[in-house]
Amino acid sequence: MQGAHLSYGERVDDSELFDGYGPVAGFDEMFARMDVRPSYDQVHTSFQKMGAAEVRLRADSLASSYLEQGVTFGVEGEERPFPLDIVPRLIEAADWDHVEMGVRQRVLALEAFLADAYGPGELFADGVVPRNTVVTSPHYHRVVAGLEPPNGVRVHVAGVDLIRDGNGDFRVLEDNVRVPSGVSYVMTNRRALSAALPEVFADHRIRPVSQYSQALLAALRKSAPAGVSDPTVVVLTPGVYNSAYFEHTLLARTMGVELVEGRDLVCRSGRVMMRTTNGLEPVHVIYRRIDDEFLDPVQFRPDSALGVPGIINAARAGHVTIANAVGNGVADDKLLYTYVPDLIRYYLSEEPILRNVDTWRMGEADQREEVLDRLDELVLKPVDGSGGKGIVIGPAASRAELDELRAKILVDPRSWIAQPVISLSTVPTLVEDGIRPRHVDLRPFAVHDGDDVFVLPGGLTRVALPEGELIVNSSRGGGSKDTWVLARPSDPDDEGEVAPTASPVAGVAQSAGPSLDDTDDSEVHVQEQEQQQSSPGRSQTQKQKQTHDGGQDAC
Repeated sequence: MQGAHLSYGERVDDSELFDGYGPVAGFDEMFARMDVRPSYDQVHTSFQKMGAAEVRLRADSLASSYLEQGVTFGVEGEERPFPLDIVPRLIEAADWDHVEMGVRQRVLALEAFLADAYGPGELFADGVVPRNTVVTSPHYHRVVAGLEPPNGVRVHVAGVDLIRDGNGDFRVLEDNVRVPSGVSYVMTNRRALSAALPEVFADHRIRPVSQYSQALLAALRKSAPAGVSDPTVVVLTPGVYNSAYFEHTLLARTMGVELVEGRDLVCRSGRVMMRTTNGLEPVHVIYRRIDDEFLDPVQFRPDSALGVPGIINAARAGHVTIANAVGNGVADDKLLYTYVPDLIRYYLSEEPILRNVDTWRMGEADQREEVLDRLDELVLKPVDGSGGKGIVIGPAASRAELDELRAKILVDPRSWIAQPVISLSTVPTLVEDGIRPRHVDLRPFAVHDGDDVFVLPGGLTRVALPEGELIVNSSRGGGSKDTWVLARPSDPDDEGEVAPTASPVAGVAQSAGPSLDDTDDSEVHVQEQEQQQSSPGRSQTQKQKQTHDGGQDAC
């Protein structure tokens, strides 16, 4: 069946791999009117020389190696092998420079917004963003108003989701500054693909991704409370049942810090302490992979068994840093997204480097009226949706679905935005018929240490494997690609550097990687459902830890 991803044991014809590729609508990243773009010339030649049978053998080996490592993803509670495509995605140095500058600019603007929104509120007085837009967001938490982080950083890690439009221009689809996840795939993809395609990898000068963990650790250490010269940093995980536990273990191990659960920490006299075999020891920086609502049962959900009672008070007292900061989710709200270009102008006095996708706000009567007349032409998104959930693509929707959508918008217009249907760029992808164009997006990861924003060269490319599919999430049959940012001749010769993979944790079944639908650990709705379910033989704590496809930020 055309459009199905090549899985272990399947075969492709021994004909030319690119036969039938054909012209595509929109921007194809390898071909320009069927001429191979210069950046892809060596990749194209190498795959043609290998031939279909050899490519298939290497794809089988790649799939089986990921399966053996336990690199899987969760869909509705079921763990599935991780679809890593064997054809890399290449980004030229000049294009990456543009992305890097744009992501850095966006992170700095959102950092300034969060400081202002939870502080003096000058943007409200100046009419940049209506106060009601911010305070009605479900992720705005008054409990942290006025809480100033030790080094002023709230967005320690950001993931900015990008697409390339029909002209090949990068545009921002959404921002993720709560607990953006998926970087483990960036690291493991690199190691796996460099092993599967050693000669292709050697033909290119590719910027490395292995420095991410140390960049993150350095940023976390710089965020420690005042007066702490040698901070203790920990990674706080919901536990082994979380769909992103693979990533938690990888980051803790590669940073060389402790991986802890809520039950390992306790608050004493406004300080967070870690239980060890030597007694209680202070913790200064917590890189938490738990959503706000489950982080502190004193301030949020009293039934949470995942968090640390009193951790917010400890942060307010200045004795511990929580990364990313509590309340950042207001900056992820898709309604706030429509104001980010204005925030860049307001806080940075600059024009946006990366443009937003054109967006209508349903809370504004004139825009709502236009959209309601064009529902069958547009894409409608819930402002707090994630992982492709709740999205209605007008041209593909039935009349009944559009009527239901219209009613929802009229009842709660603030909760919806509309965007045009954009044909995402395509990249050659191995499916059972050979190599065919498939739509992709890109999530670059940024680390902010208070002085600079480091943008990891590359990021997570997600690919929609079914033919014609525009939603790249795993529950819709999506997968991933290794993203190669090409180095300039003047760049350091570091193309041989590859990223480590997480080793198995003794006594623990190998967990999935983060869900490709929403590679953020928030998963509030999923955790709520599981708390309410009764499951024989499983404790309440285990039920809260168990997560599957869900969450805020997608992969």
